[in-house]
Amino acid sequence: MEVLIVAVASLLAIAAAAALAPRVRIAAPLLLVALGIAVSFIPAVPPIEVDPEWVLAGLLPPLLYSASVSMPAMSFRRELRSIGGLSVVLVVVSSVVLGLFFAAVIPGVDLWWGIALGAVVSPTDAVATTIIKRLGASPRVVSVLEGESLLNDATALVLLRSAVAGASVSISAIGVIGDFVFAVVVAVVIGIAVGIGNLRVRARVADAAVNTVLSFTVPFLASIPAELLGASGLVAAVVAGLVTGHRAPRVLPPQHRLSDAQSWRTVELVLEGSIFLLMGLEIFGIIDEVHETGQGLDTAFALAAAALLLVLLVRAAYVALLLVGLHRRAERKAAVKPRLDVLQERLDQDQPLFSDPRAAQRFSSPEHRQRFATRIRRGLADIDYLLTSPLRWREGTILVWAGMRGAVTVAAAQTLPADTPSRALLVLIAFLTAAGSLLLQGGTLALVLRRLGSDPGAEAEAEARVAEDRGRLLALLRETEAEVRAGWPGPEPSKALTLAILHAQRETLLDVRDDGLFDPESLTGALAVVDADQMSIELKGAPADPAT
Repeated sequence: MEVLIVAVASLLAIAAAAALAPRVRIAAPLLLVALGIAVSFIPAVPPIEVDPEWVLAGLLPPLLYSASVSMPAMSFRRELRSIGGLSVVLVVVSSVVLGLFFAAVIPGVDLWWGIALGAVVSPTDAVATTIIKRLGASPRVVSVLEGESLLNDATALVLLRSAVAGASVSISAIGVIGDFVFAVVVAVVIGIAVGIGNLRVRARVADAAVNTVLSFTVPFLASIPAELLGASGLVAAVVAGLVTGHRAPRVLPPQHRLSDAQSWRTVELVLEGSIFLLMGLEIFGIIDEVHETGQGLDTAFALAAAALLLVLLVRAAYVALLLVGLHRRAERKAAVKPRLDVLQERLDQDQPLFSDPRAAQRFSSPEHRQRFATRIRRGLADIDYLLTSPLRWREGTILVWAGMRGAVTVAAAQTLPADTPSRALLVLIAFLTAAGSLLLQGGTLALVLRRLGSDPGAEAEAEARVAEDRGRLLALLRETEAEVRAGWPGPEPSKALTLAILHAQRETLLDVRDDGLFDPESLTGALAVVDADQMSIELKGAPADPAT
């Protein structure tokens, strides 16, 4: 009965925080962490300790899967360099820097144990994406932060596992790199296989509710085999989500995808809220354990503050280098663009692509020419994206300050072995760093964005691009409708004709999505309209004209 009461109270707290957050302009996770901390210090509440495996293996895979399903695959591909650098290189560099610091200031902690704690503290939390979206940051910043939060947890956990092994047995840097590569490659293969396989199975299930139930198993079908093979279960879950999100509109009917989206939104709310509430509730037990070991709280607070400062400084330095690299990349792409424009013009006019006879012969067949046309089209779209949505110092500042630590840090810290030197102190340092990061950075992120100001010119250009995209999409949908009507053999109007038009429009939208020709938000809105029209027609069972 007590467990049931606690569960009901937790659900009510999560719902209340979600409802209250927009009114007080504080993110719900921050409210839940603060509530958990306050409740943990009530004398009647016993110290709470949760098995970290419940968080790492039970809660994180579905959370990351849900986030990756909703992330546009095109945005992930375009920002893969930035995402990979932040989620892999930055985590490794931060872990080593923090490892050197902890090894120097904490008695009995050597470099490997210091790197282990550094790996615990280094990954950022997905809560930053929630706050940033609400505050209206640029879509490109959101994509980078979202992609980083999907992968850096896996990097940190693999590095943590390798550092713990290095502390107990002899292990080389080559061995650590080999373990990391193995963990990622195997996880990617499993994730792709599960993502494709689950869609093939679910495409044969007619009931939307049953289909959604099957979707709840996907992150675990990916993560559990990966973990059993020594790979990263989180990477496998993320890859399965990316594959599912990208292919689902072509495979699953609108009713099934709508059921998935609504159900997963609820699951995401409950799981995320549970993680942050538990994070706050555990604070008293962690502090009590440090008291029992005789280690001072002032030391933990000082080390946590220093660790938070260090990770922010390292992040700021890395983001500065990243911005320089992205600027140079944009310049290189801009220099290539005129040549691609010439090739695109030749393709449009059905002219030979190259003056060299051997090169011209190579692309003479319709199949080769079509593949080359797709590459040129996508290349030009990528260049336009880089040139029209640059990351400047303002976006860089947001990337730095939005890099908040969170519940993963607390859960990972508690996986440190029992024989870890000064284990209670290290766990408390990790908790204080995460809590301080959430409350300090998360609580002031809106203020930082206001102080940074906005660029009216850039905002006007972005709005103009969105309006232009919507106009082009509308024209494309009308053109597709006209083509279907022109080739329709049956009577007009009819339900079959309308459904055929909507199906063709969806395929057209997905084709231009894959080419990256439109803003993801505009495409998502257009796909939602097509889906809604199809569901309305199928429910009414009467002829109707598609809403184009």
